[in-house]
Amino acid sequence: MAELSFVHHYSAGASPEAPTLLLLHGTGGNEQDLLPLARDLLPGAGVLSPKGKVLERGQPRFFRRLAEGVFDLDDLRFRTKELADFITEAAASYGFDRRRVAAVGFSNGANIAGSLVLLCPGVLERAVLFRAMVPLVPQPMPSLPGTRVLVSNGRHDPLVTEAETERLVGLLHDAGADVALAWQQAGHHLVQDDLSRAREWLASASTKGER
Repeated sequence: MAELSFVHHYSAGASPEAPTLLLLHGTGGNEQDLLPLARDLLPGAGVLSPKGKVLERGQPRFFRRLAEGVFDLDDLRFRTKELADFITEAAASYGFDRRRVAAVGFSNGANIAGSLVLLCPGVLERAVLFRAMVPLVPQPMPSLPGTRVLVSNGRHDPLVTEAETERLVGLLHDAGADVALAWQQAGHHLVQDDLSRAREWLASASTKGER
């Protein structure tokens, strides 16, 4: 494992042209949390899984928050740029295709992945956002043609309302992203249907990217 700016796990893809999954854990997770999902979601992909640097009562996160659902936007902007720089460093160090990075984020990880999409256009080719909120509304809004996003949220989530989910989808759509929304009969936890839908969507997005 290279000495880069984040504690992380990396494993190479089946070929130099393979996409790389950027795995972004939720609050209290680490760089190992989402690894069991990676091979199932997109077989043959490389895996880059960083550990969040911010601690909240000893629990790792990717950016600070002021309260539940209230984000420290200055820190979010700083941490988003820091993560984007890490992806560039990792691509140079490990030799994966910088243009074929797909984020898979859960909760806090999904929120910083959404922030990457909005603040750093081109860093992510596509993103799967599990239980995501609107991270911030950038000014000016980015132009995101060609960026694909899947939002998979729970209808019974006590932390992320249906209205918040629709606001996120609308924001990404207005920026020109190709957005798909998958509703799950679930709360804030992941269910099998999340994974099945993400697997199908990632396979479809990979096929589109190879045309």
